[in-house]
Amino acid sequence: MANTPVEYIQHHLQNLVFGAHPEKGWIVAQTAEEAGQMGFWSINLDTLGWSIAMGVLFLWLFRKAALTASTKVPGPLQNLAEMCIEFVEGMVRDTFHGRNPLIAPLALTIFVWVFLMNSLKWIPVDFIPGLAHLFGAPYFKIVPTADPNGTFGISIGVFILIIYYSIKVKGVGGFTKELSLTPFNHWALIPFNLFLEILGLLTKPLTLALRLFGNMYAGEVVFILIALLPFWAQWTLNLPWAIFHLLVIPLQAFIFMVLTIVYLSSAHEDHH
Repeated sequence: MANTPVEYIQHHLQNLVFGAHPEKGWIVAQTAEEAGQMGFWSINLDTLGWSIAMGVLFLWLFRKAALTASTKVPGPLQNLAEMCIEFVEGMVRDTFHGRNPLIAPLALTIFVWVFLMNSLKWIPVDFIPGLAHLFGAPYFKIVPTADPNGTFGISIGVFILIIYYSIKVKGVGGFTKELSLTPFNHWALIPFNLFLEILGLLTKPLTLALRLFGNMYAGEVVFILIALLPFWAQWTLNLPWAIFHLLVIPLQAFIFMVLTIVYLSSAHEDHH
C-alpha cells in the first residue's frame, strides 16, 4: 500500500473519489493525481458511504429504543436514548428562545450523528483501509468529519435553515432591514452594515465546518503518525491519545450542536 512514511501518510489522508476524469471519463480514481484532475464534479465515496451508514445507525438505534421502551425496568439502550434526549432538550430550552418544534429533533440528530461519525476515529487507522484494499479500493478514509466535504455538507444544510427561518420569521423586508441597518441605524452606513452583516452571515457555515474538520483531521494525522512508530511504542502513545478522544469526540459534536441552536435562535429573533 505504501513504501515510505510519506506515501503511508498520503495514502491514509486520500479519499476514495469517483468522478469525471478529463481523459478517462467517469472512473474511481486509482491515484491521488487522478483524483486531483476530477475537479468539482466528483464524489468522495467513503465520506458519503460512512455518513449514510452512521445516519442509518442513529435511526436504527433510536427506533429500537422507542419500540422496546418500558415504564418498568428500562434497558441500557433506552437509558442511553433518554439521556441523550433529555440532555439535548435541556440545551435547546436554555439556548433557543423562539418557538419551533423542529429545533430539538434537529439538535438531537446533529449531536448523535456527528458523534457517531467522530467515533469512527477509535477504529485502528489500518484496519478498514486494509480491508478495503483487499477488495480493490486504492484509498479509503473512514472518518467523514475528517473530510471538509462532509463537514461543509452539514454546515451548509444548517446555513440554509438559518436563511429560511430568518426570512420566514422576519419577512424579506425585515431580514433585509436587519442586514442593512445593523449595527448602525443610519442610511448613510448601509453599505458598511451590509458588508459586516453579510460577512458575519457567511462565516457561520465556515466556522461550523472548519472547526469540526480541523479537530478531526488533526486527530487523524496524529493517529497515523503514531501508527508509523515501532509496535512497542504505538501502544504507549495510541492508548493515551485514544482516551483523550473520549473527550474530544463528544465535545466536537456538542459544539456543533450548540452553535447550530444559537444560530437558529438568532434567526428567530425579530428585532423589528
